[in-house]
Amino acid sequence: MIVVNVAVEIDPDHLEAMQPGIATMETASRAENGCLDYTFSVELNNSAMLRITEKWDSMESLLAHFQAPHMADFQALMATYPPKGMDANFYEATVVSVPGM
Repeated sequence: MIVVNVAVEIDPDHLEAMQPGIATMETASRAENGCLDYTFSVELNNSAMLRITEKWDSMESLLAHFQAPHMADFQALMATYPPKGMDANFYEATVVSVPGM
């Protein structure tokens, strides 16, 4: 499994205008082959920090996601409201079971 964690520092005044595009990106990405999870969130104690958490069944699925039309639309949205900073990390992970959880 591929796990993606992205932290995007935005202008919190832009969040309301960005929400329709974010919702479209989240819904369309979740419908893609190989997408196990795709979630946007805003930190409770820092409304300038937008987080994106993704889980993909393979690197091939993630690479196909990068070519999806809704990804181009989301990149255009980000160009309209440029982030102040961004940090993206990609991990190859194995799911493990924890007893009692």
